[in-house]
Amino acid sequence: MRTLSITAALVCLAFLATANAEEKLSMSDADKKMYAELLESNPAEMDVAEGEQLFGELIGNANYAKMLGVKEKDLPKFIAGFPRYLEPAKRVVTIAQSIQMAAAANDKPVPKLESNEMVKMSAYVKSIANGQKTNIDVKANKHMVEMMKLGQQVFEERRGGRGLSCNNCHSADIVGQRLRMQPLPDLGAKETAAAGTWPAYRMTQSQMVTLDKRMQQCMKNALLAEIPLGSKEIVALEVFVTNKTKGNNISVPSVKR
Repeated sequence: MRTLSITAALVCLAFLATANAEEKLSMSDADKKMYAELLESNPAEMDVAEGEQLFGELIGNANYAKMLGVKEKDLPKFIAGFPRYLEPAKRVVTIAQSIQMAAAANDKPVPKLESNEMVKMSAYVKSIANGQKTNIDVKANKHMVEMMKLGQQVFEERRGGRGLSCNNCHSADIVGQRLRMQPLPDLGAKETAAAGTWPAYRMTQSQMVTLDKRMQQCMKNALLAEIPLGSKEIVALEVFVTNKTKGNNISVPSVKR
């Protein structure tokens, strides 16, 4: 692991100084009111409903279960284990990539990972597992072991001019500090349940966002090169982050600031 540069260290200290100085609430009264209203009526519920329709027209639950090699009634528990290794792909894939596989297997147009349609269908498929506990098994086979190791490497690797990593904001000794008035969350905490609550409606963006796209936004905010959707590295990062929330309930779509 490379040594943190003096510049990067100063940036981190500046962040923490700002964080320590900001002990007031992270949201204005107007934002808190809006957040409460969104919890009562989450706009992303409509996106999930649309995703169900799109998914039904493209693939359908029965064909999806067949491609996965499971019974339709077992879909909730199986979906709660993504990202996971799928033999037809011979690699570890996300829910979105499994949707692409199912579309191809049924001779249907394959939706792009970055498309709005894919965001909505991914949210619908993930919502099938609502109420289940995240049950990713990073020791299930050599492929998962490899991806878990790579995911941790990506999580901890310092990159870019500032020499920052995911770990700079989400390590145990940083959690609870504030950055730009926002508390830095423990991704594995029950109340955060990071991987189990994405896709989510982001109040600041007025739209639903998937976990991998949220991770890209973090990279952009930290001035890091964005790891492409669908790449081995971004899937591995999702494996690592999802494993942090193993055992927590899945509830999609959630509301995030």
